[in-house]
Amino acid sequence: MSAREQEPSSDKKLEQNKQEKPLSFIGMVVTTGFAGGILWSLISYICYMFSFTEIEPNIILEPWAAGDWKDSWLGIVISILAYGLISIGAALVYYAALRKLTSMWVGAGYGIALMLVVFLVLNPLFPSMKGLTDTDYNTLITAACIYILYGVFIGYSISYEENELRHQHEKEDAASH
Repeated sequence: MSAREQEPSSDKKLEQNKQEKPLSFIGMVVTTGFAGGILWSLISYICYMFSFTEIEPNIILEPWAAGDWKDSWLGIVISILAYGLISIGAALVYYAALRKLTSMWVGAGYGIALMLVVFLVLNPLFPSMKGLTDTDYNTLITAACIYILYGVFIGYSISYEENELRHQHEKEDAASH
């Protein structure tokens, strides 16, 4: 065997020494939004299954989908994925407007604001969803809790990452001077 065959190739050495490129901040926001939408819509579905809320998770399909399939498992899965996609937009709004605020209460307030938008502004899009004043207390309390937790999840994740990046840049600036 030649000496060249015995030594690992330089390509393999480089490949072993490569580090994964970190996800960009916007990429992290998109991932957080999608994961938050999936997570909290699944929890909302569980709450619906245990009769804590009257709002079915597949209500999101009402304005656009016809047929009974939306009440089947396929409708639930598509609804949960749709919430994940919509949640990306909510996370980007938080990123644009509130990312520098580090309090958990900002996220909770954001969650309540989202709930009010859904119940007051978007309500006409969903025929089977009762208005805010017509909805029973169990549904309102459950929805408020889920929206608050969703807002804290999105808000705290984004604000924490923003704060970490800011501290990292400050350390790099201090080290370079």
